[in-house]
Amino acid sequence: QLQLVESGGGLVQPGGSLRLSCTATGGPFTNYAIGWFRQAPGKEREGVACISFTGSSMGYEDSVKGRFTISRENAKNTVYLQMNSLKPEDTAVYYCAAGRQKICISRQPADFRSWGQGTQVIVSS
Repeated sequence: QLQLVESGGGLVQPGGSLRLSCTATGGPFTNYAIGWFRQAPGKEREGVACISFTGSSMGYEDSVKGRFTISRENAKNTVYLQMNSLKPEDTAVYYCAAGRQKICISRQPADFRSWGQGTQVIVSS
């Protein structure tokens, strides 16, 4: 059964950068699109970015376009989220999850499974 583990979160100043990693074990990683999500206190979980099983197709939520980049290294069973020009409103727990298909048909949490435990990102001066 596919299991995902996130890492790379932390405290960063506004304008700074972080790279999150999502590493998979226990299943055929290359069969799935992978999504990154975030959940801030008191808010619903939202889809941030998604990447297809080959890495050839990506999609982003509007507020992160041009600042965040999703990529994957299938040989390492890992998906990355490079986050630049971070803003305080990016503060949240970030999760990765596997899509139900090989391509990104949506960024709705209900269309994903095998959720990781999350990694905290705090953007503050």
